[in-house]
Amino acid sequence: MGEKLGQAQALATLREWTRGESLRKHGIAVSVCVEAYGRMEAERLGLSGAEAAEFVEMYASAGLLHDMDYENHPTKEEHPFVGVKYLREQGWPEVVLHAILAHADYSGVPHESHLDKALFACDELAGFLTACALVKPSKSIHEVEVAGVRKKMKDKAFARAVLRQDITRGAELLGLSVDEHVGNCLRAMQARAGELGLEGISVASN
Repeated sequence: MGEKLGQAQALATLREWTRGESLRKHGIAVSVCVEAYGRMEAERLGLSGAEAAEFVEMYASAGLLHDMDYENHPTKEEHPFVGVKYLREQGWPEVVLHAILAHADYSGVPHESHLDKALFACDELAGFLTACALVKPSKSIHEVEVAGVRKKMKDKAFARAVLRQDITRGAELLGLSVDEHVGNCLRAMQARAGELGLEGISVASN
């Protein structure tokens, strides 16, 4: 990926298309999780140096861009098709565009590449982990644990908009247990909590 079409450009595009802070943060959270899987896959493939960096950047960029058009084009007729059309005109690689299309089940685009699977798997989970952090008194992702997340997944009233079946299916697509998948994404988000606004607040004590 060239200098222009990298992570910085993806973030700039997300900000240009999305005004809402929560949707921007969702894009960044998904990107953090997908990037972590990109690093694992690059290592598995034996990539190193600039080749590995470019591979991982592609994963991170797909995460940042997957919902870029959602704020203004939220219908199934337009999202993510409007965004993908724009990104194609900008010269983004087809592997990124395919993953963005595949993350929407109704698009008819199958999950083929590892990136396709990782983006789909991380989308709902990143949102769910954010919700788990924000209900903590400290609002810190560092206080979230895998067991607690699994318990919250069974509570249908909690973060009811999050599709639990997509989290489960995403883990299956990646060949992981749900606990492994949750753990991977949780560690990734904890490592970059500051960027996500999930570092937490200090709870005053007397």
